[in-house]
Amino acid sequence: MKAIMKYSSILVLLVFAVSCKVGPKRETPIVETEDLYRYDSLSTAEDTLVNLRWWEMFNDPVLDTLIIVALDSNRDAKIAASRVLQAKASLGFTKADLWPGIGYSASYQNGNVIQKQLGIPGTNQNFTAGATLNWELDFWGKFRRANEAALADLISTEYGLRSIQMSLISEVSSSYFLLLDYRERLRVSHNTLELRDSSLNIIQARFDAGIVPEIDLNQSQIQQAIAAAAIPLYERQVAQTEHALSILVGFNPDSVIIGFDLKLQEIPKMVPPGIPSILLARRPDIMAAEQNVYAANARVGVAVAQRFPSISLTGLLGASSNDLASFGAAGAAWSVGGDLLGPLFYFNKNKRRVEVEKAKTEQAVYAYEKVVLNAFREVQDALVEMRTLHVELEARENYVRAALNARELSAARYDKGVTSYLEVLQTEQSAFEAELSYAKTYRELLEAYVKFYKALGGGWLSAEEEQAAKDAAAEAEAENNK
Repeated sequence: MKAIMKYSSILVLLVFAVSCKVGPKRETPIVETEDLYRYDSLSTAEDTLVNLRWWEMFNDPVLDTLIIVALDSNRDAKIAASRVLQAKASLGFTKADLWPGIGYSASYQNGNVIQKQLGIPGTNQNFTAGATLNWELDFWGKFRRANEAALADLISTEYGLRSIQMSLISEVSSSYFLLLDYRERLRVSHNTLELRDSSLNIIQARFDAGIVPEIDLNQSQIQQAIAAAAIPLYERQVAQTEHALSILVGFNPDSVIIGFDLKLQEIPKMVPPGIPSILLARRPDIMAAEQNVYAANARVGVAVAQRFPSISLTGLLGASSNDLASFGAAGAAWSVGGDLLGPLFYFNKNKRRVEVEKAKTEQAVYAYEKVVLNAFREVQDALVEMRTLHVELEARENYVRAALNARELSAARYDKGVTSYLEVLQTEQSAFEAELSYAKTYRELLEAYVKFYKALGGGWLSAEEEQAAKDAAAEAEAENNK
């Protein structure tokens, strides 16, 4: 028995001493990009833009609460978290292939084959039970490559969870601001309807007194009806947006309590100049795509290893007896063996498997490049949106101020008989449109900031989680260099 263990140990050590990993080395894809953005200059530190909970800059506690609840209760976030647990289990499953499988076996045989061979009449029975060992040695690094792929898949799913969380925060913020926008439009519509109801009453009284023509009365009735029709429109949009927001935070469709009105929402300070493009490397979708490349690359190694023979060790240690009554007193039974199994001619099946995995790796690289380029586009778009919407909002504010003043002056001029009712209608319509367009632009500016911080991947990774991700990447790199 000692001799058996001795020779087995020597064989195992010898195999691991000459073992290797086939397939390509892990490399990070390189995408040629600019160091600076089109609408920016280089000077900003990373921590000012990334390591912050950017949604708190709006200073709306209701929005903060909605985001916290959504991160905990949203179904997409729960699915992504479950995928992480699945990937962890898959990694543990794959790691088990690196170690021997130890089991047990028991058998019973009865026959006369041996007796006939020996020329002895009668039959023979045999009872065997013991522990078994089966170990496929990772001579070509097949299991280690598979472990690399599983580890990369795990890291990718963790980044995938972060990406979903980041998108969820952005969706909740945008839906919340859209709700405030529709509520503001509904408020403006109610105010406009009150003014036109009052105007209609005045015009009706003047028409009854024979002061104004019927056409003025008809025009006033038309404008009152238009204002009345806008209210159910915005009521419907408010309700539908509330329902969508309720689903996002994980609740049944219902009304939503808001914090500050739209115009009281704090617009963050303009983004400071200088946004290094290196910040995008911290986006979870980019990091997930990078890990997908690593996983695909490792599976090429698995496919290459399958073209070479596999070496397995088998063993049995137990007892054997031809009499069940004396089984316990039987002597030890053992066996040690090895298997060599390899492909000879499979009509290029294994070669094609390698080609398939190489093609998948190429696709993963292209997907990574696409994610990176889209990320740059999203940042560029958000930067130009913020820059131009600030200017537009200022112009819209001037428009509202002038339109409201013109409405008051026109009403006063009509009361004095200086102008026609058509002028009054035109100024009222201009004021209505000005207030609606201002609300829309205000919301778009808030959303531009949401898009910007989402594009940078800000606020999604704590210092502890970032360190854990770096440790996992270092572990994968060390494993790859063995």
